[in-house]
Amino acid sequence: MKSVLLVIFVCIVYGSFVFGFNGEYFQDVVTEYKTESVTYNYDRIDEVKKKCGFVLSSASELKLDDSRFYSIKDDLNVESGDWEQEVGDAPIMPFDDRDIPKKSSRNPLKLVSFWVTDVDLKHRSKKYVSVSGDMLIGITLDDSFSEKPYEGGGPQFQIWPNHTQISMSFQGIYTETKKNGGERMLCLLGTAMLPSRESDSNNPWEWMKGSDQNYYQPPLLQDDQILLVLNSPMTFTLTNRAIGGEMSSLNPKSNQKYFDKVHILSQFGRSAHYEFGAEKIVSKACDPYPYQDSFLKGGIDIYKGSGRFCEVLEQVTTGALTVVPNWKCNGTDSFCSKLGPFGSDKAIQATDGSFKDVTILIQNLRCQQTHGKGNASSAKVAAVFRAVSPLENRHNAAWRYGVSNLTVAAEGLWKSSSGQLCMVGCLGLVDAEGTGCDTRICLYIPMSFSIRQRSIIVGSFSSSNSSTSYFPLSFEKLVGPTELWNYFRTATPHYSYSKIDAAAIVLEKNEPFSFRTVIKKSLLHFPKLEDSEAFLSSLSLLSEDLTLHISAVPDPLPKTHRQRIEIQMEILSLGPLFGRYWSLSNFTKDKETPYHTKAEYTEKQLLLNVSAQLSIIGISYSNFSAIFLEGLYDPHVGKMYLAGCRDVRASWNILFESMDLESGLDCLIELQTLPIIYRKQREDILSHRGVEGILRILTLSFAIACIFSQLFYIRHNLDSVPFMSLVMLGVQALGYSLPLITGAEALFKKPAPQSSYEMESYNLEKSQWFQVIDYTVKILVMASFLLTLRLIQKVWRSRIRLLSRAPLEPHRVPSDKPVLLTTSTIHVIGYILILIIHSEWETELEEYVGLVQDFFLLPQVIGNLLWQIDCKPLRKLYFIGITVVRLLPHVYDYIRSPIPNPYFAEKNEFVNPSLDFYSKFGDIAIPVTAVFLAVIVYIQQRWDYEKLSHILTFRHYKLLPSGSRVYERIPSKSIEAELASGVNGNTTRGQEHGDDDDDDE
Repeated sequence: MKSVLLVIFVCIVYGSFVFGFNGEYFQDVVTEYKTESVTYNYDRIDEVKKKCGFVLSSASELKLDDSRFYSIKDDLNVESGDWEQEVGDAPIMPFDDRDIPKKSSRNPLKLVSFWVTDVDLKHRSKKYVSVSGDMLIGITLDDSFSEKPYEGGGPQFQIWPNHTQISMSFQGIYTETKKNGGERMLCLLGTAMLPSRESDSNNPWEWMKGSDQNYYQPPLLQDDQILLVLNSPMTFTLTNRAIGGEMSSLNPKSNQKYFDKVHILSQFGRSAHYEFGAEKIVSKACDPYPYQDSFLKGGIDIYKGSGRFCEVLEQVTTGALTVVPNWKCNGTDSFCSKLGPFGSDKAIQATDGSFKDVTILIQNLRCQQTHGKGNASSAKVAAVFRAVSPLENRHNAAWRYGVSNLTVAAEGLWKSSSGQLCMVGCLGLVDAEGTGCDTRICLYIPMSFSIRQRSIIVGSFSSSNSSTSYFPLSFEKLVGPTELWNYFRTATPHYSYSKIDAAAIVLEKNEPFSFRTVIKKSLLHFPKLEDSEAFLSSLSLLSEDLTLHISAVPDPLPKTHRQRIEIQMEILSLGPLFGRYWSLSNFTKDKETPYHTKAEYTEKQLLLNVSAQLSIIGISYSNFSAIFLEGLYDPHVGKMYLAGCRDVRASWNILFESMDLESGLDCLIELQTLPIIYRKQREDILSHRGVEGILRILTLSFAIACIFSQLFYIRHNLDSVPFMSLVMLGVQALGYSLPLITGAEALFKKPAPQSSYEMESYNLEKSQWFQVIDYTVKILVMASFLLTLRLIQKVWRSRIRLLSRAPLEPHRVPSDKPVLLTTSTIHVIGYILILIIHSEWETELEEYVGLVQDFFLLPQVIGNLLWQIDCKPLRKLYFIGITVVRLLPHVYDYIRSPIPNPYFAEKNEFVNPSLDFYSKFGDIAIPVTAVFLAVIVYIQQRWDYEKLSHILTFRHYKLLPSGSRVYERIPSKSIEAELASGVNGNTTRGQEHGDDDDDDE
C-alpha cells in the first residue's frame, strides 16, 4: 500500500511540472484518488433485512449470472425527479423565500436525485444483493441542483436564499418481484443531517429569522432512521417508464427527527436501457403511414437521408423548441388557447394563447435506425416532450425527469420514403394498455427554407381521439447558420427568395444616384466575392464578412443609462449558397472552378440575393422577437437592402383577425445596413492607414508650400504684415504642436470614433513602411510648426516697429486682444452648446479643438472688421490653400468606407455616428462654414472698409459702423523721412535695422 501511495505522489508531482502546478489540477487528481479509495460498509445489513421484511417477503429468486446486476447503476438512478410530502405537522426541510416577490408567479421546484454508488455481489443471497447509494433532495429556484454530491462526503444540510438541499447516504438491498408485471426494487436505510424544528407546528423554522450565524449554521440533528423504497419496471417501455418510491421516517411522531412521508416520481435516466415495443399503440395514431397533416401537404421539402437520420435528429432536437400560436384557429378561447395535450399553470395561461416564452424540450431521445433494400431505411424513435413554463428556470427544466401533466412520453416510426416521424404520445402516467396515449406527434426536418419557413425542425401535436378537444399545437426550432455546419452531409438544403421585389424598392428609396455613390463604386472597396476562391467558397467567406455582432445605442439616445445592447445579424443564405460551404460535401466539384469563369456571374449581375436573421439582446428589448430578413447586397457600396418579417407573438384571436399578417408574421419591415465586421478588415485597416499616411504627407507638403508663399509675400508687402492676426497664427501653431506633444498624427487624425478604428498590434508598430510614413509626417509637422512660428515672429516684430516709430501712437497699432476676446467668447458659447447636446465632455473637447483649427480664419475675419483694413494681409494662395488642407479630411471621411474596431473593448465601442462632430452632417457643415470664412476674407481684402461699408448700406441702415482713421497707416514716404531725419534717435534706427536683417533671412 505504501508503494502505491508513493507512485501516486510521484505522478502528482510530475504532473504539476508538466501541466503547471495549479490548484485545479491538484484538486482534480486528489479528488479522483479519493473517489477511487471510497469504501462502502454494509454494517447495517441485518437491520436492513428487518426493516425491509415486507419487500423480501414478495421477492423472487435472483439468478447470480443475471446481467441485470451490472445495469443497476444505470437503470435505477433518479435524475432530478419530483417529490411531494404528505400534508402534516412535520415538514422535512424549510425554504427561504424572502427574495421572491409576493406577487410572483414562480413556484419553487421540489427535486430529488438518487444515484446507486455501489453494488456488492459479496453480500448477497438468493433474493437480494447489497447496494449503496446517495440522495440529494431539495427545494430550489436556482440552477445548481443537478450537481452530484461528492461521494464519501457524508450527509449534509445546506440552505441559502431560494435554495435548500439535503444530501443523504444509504445502504440496503436490491430485489426483484413479479408483482405488477415484474418490478425491480431498492430498499435502503439512510443517514442524514436534518434541520431541527420548533415545537410550534405553525412556525417550525424560527431559527431562519435569527442572526446570520444561526442562518448559515442551523441546529442539525443526525438521523439514521430513514427508510427509502424505490420501485422500477423490469424493462422501460412507452407505457411503463416511471420510477416511483417513498421515503419515510422510522422515528415515532413525537421525535423531533420525524418527518411526514415523502413520495418520489421520476422517469428513467439518460443511461438506462429503453425497449421498443409499442407498435400496436403507435399504429392507432399513425396508421395509415404517413399521416396526412398540414406540413406534409404544405409543399416543404423534407429530409429523407438514408444513413444519418438518428445523428441528425439528435443534433436538431438539442435545445428548446418554440411553440407557435394557433393563428389558424377559429373557435372558442378555451379551445384555441389550450397548449395542445399539455396542462397549463398560471404563467402559461397568462400568455392568453400567444405562448410567448413557452418552450418544449425533447428529453431521453432514443433512436434505432435499420437499413432496408437500396437506399431505403427506417428508424424507431422514443422521446419525452416536456413543456416549460415561461417562469421556470431553463437549466433546471432541461435536467428534470419528473412525470406530470406537462410531460408527454412518445414512441414512433420514421421512414426515408416520406421523411415523416410519426409518434404516439402519452400524457403523464398511463396504464400498461396505453389507455391515455391519445396524442399524435408528427415531426419533420425541413430541407427548404424561406422568409416564412426558418425552422430546422417543425412538428405538431394533434389528437388521435375525437373526444379530445384542442387545436393542433405546432412547434419549431429556428435555424442558425452555425447549426448548419454539421448537418445535411448527404443532402442539400436550399433557400427560396420571395421578398426580392420588396427589397428592390428599399434600394431605390435609399440609394438615389449621387456623385458620392459614383466615387464609392470607383475608389472604395467593400466585402465582395474573392476571385481566387471557388464560387461556393467565396460565397461562404462573404457571408462571414456580412455577419454582424456589435454593440449599439438606441436612437434617440436615452437620458438615463441603460444596459448594453447587442445586435446580432447572421447570414443564412447568400446567392445559391445556404449555410456554409464546407457543410455541403456534394459541391466539392466546384472547388477547382473560380467563380469569375462562370457565365452566369458576369459583370451584368451586380447584386447578390441574401437572407439573414436579426436579433437584439438586452433587457429593454426582451419583447423584441427575431426579424427574418431577405433582400439584396450591393458589393460596390457595401450595403444590404432588406425586407423583413417578425413574429408578432400576440394572442390567437388577434393573429386570426389581423389581415396584414403573412402566416402570422408582420412582414412590413424595411432595413438598410452597412457591413461592420468583415474577414479582411485587418488588411483594410492597414491599407487605409497607408493611404491616409500618403494623404497626410501630400497635404502637409502643400501646407508648407502655402506658408512659404506667405513668407515671400510679406517681404514685398511690409505695410500689411501687422494686420495678420496673431490669434489666427496661434491657432495654426497649436494645431501643429499638439501632434508633436501627444505623438498623434496630424490633419487626418480623427476623434474618438475614428481613432478607435486603428488596430494597435506588434506587426503594425514594427512595419517599416508605416514607420517611414510616420517619421515623414512628424518631420513635415515640425517644419509646418517652425514656419508658422516664423510668421508669428514677423508679425510681432512688425508691430513692435510701428510702436517704436514717431509720433508714438500705440492706438494705431493693430491689437489682437479684442480679437482673442471675441473669438474665445464665440468658441466658449459654441462649446457650451455642444455640452448641452452631448455629455462626453472629454471627447467633445478633443473634437472641438479640431473644429477651432478648421475655423482658423475666424480671428482674421474679426480682426479685419475691427482694424478696418484697406490692404491685403494674406496672400490668396495662403488662406485658400490652408483652408483646402483643413477640408480634405472631411471630404475623405465623407466618402471613405467605414472601418470600425474589430474588438469590443468598452472604451472603443462603436456608437451612433450622429453623436460625433465628424458625422456626415458635420463633414458637410464644417467645410461650408470654412469656405464661407475664406470668402469673407477675400472680400475684405479686395474692397477696402469704406467701399465694403457703402455696399452693405441699405437705405439709411448701415451694417458696418462708419469708418475710422484710428488704424490708418502712415505713408511709406513719411516713414522713410522720419527714419532719415533721425527722429527718435538711434533706438529706432537700431530696431529697424534689426528687423530688416530678419526680413532678409
